[in-house]
Amino acid sequence: MLANNPYERYKQTRVETAGPLQLIIMLYDGAIRFTRQAAHAIEERDYEKANEYLKRAQDIIDELNFSLNLEAGDIAKNLQQLYEFINHQLVQANVKKDAASLQSVERILVTLRSAWDELRKPENKKAVGV
Repeated sequence: MLANNPYERYKQTRVETAGPLQLIIMLYDGAIRFTRQAAHAIEERDYEKANEYLKRAQDIIDELNFSLNLEAGDIAKNLQQLYEFINHQLVQANVKKDAASLQSVERILVTLRSAWDELRKPENKKAVGV
């Protein structure tokens, strides 16, 4: 069912028509956005909003983690460990109300997003069979 709000309809259609690689990149975009918003909310001492943003970032990281195919090899296992580390950092930032610790999380997420984005390049799609 499509939402009544045109922007919500656009977002829903964008997700429904995206390929697997684009969906992963969209998840990273969301995690990065919520991490930044949480850091800002902590700096503003709006801990309720920070908690909301951090939980949303954790939900995205959980989704990325659960969707891993661990039979694919070491890369998937390494990603799983990284996602668990990120989730731990998000929880700790929420408990300690520490915006500074979110900077390292954001750097990791931006780096991972860039790596996935590289796979969209035509020459890399052939190499990984996408």
